[in-house]
Amino acid sequence: MPEREGENTAAPLSQLEAKIRALMTRLQESRHENEILKSELASLENILRTYKLPGGSGISPDEEKGSLSDPVPYAEKQQMKQKLLLLLQKIEMELRNNQTV
Repeated sequence: MPEREGENTAAPLSQLEAKIRALMTRLQESRHENEILKSELASLENILRTYKLPGGSGISPDEEKGSLSDPVPYAEKQQMKQKLLLLLQKIEMELRNNQTV
């Protein structure tokens, strides 16, 4: 009978080991993807920080509108800023969701 017990536990044990190996592979892939996403997020944050936004230089939006050196209108800059912020928020939410899974 002890041989049967060994046979009875060997099959589930090997299945469990196979599932653990699959989970470990998936975990490593997720970590790699997480690192890539963190890198992309850092890059986008740097772009957002370096993006010259109106009001950052002490110039009012009205003064900036009169400036001929800046071909991008104030409203368009505001829209771009909002789109970038939404994109960063979505990426951050995805990263948080992946960490909890």
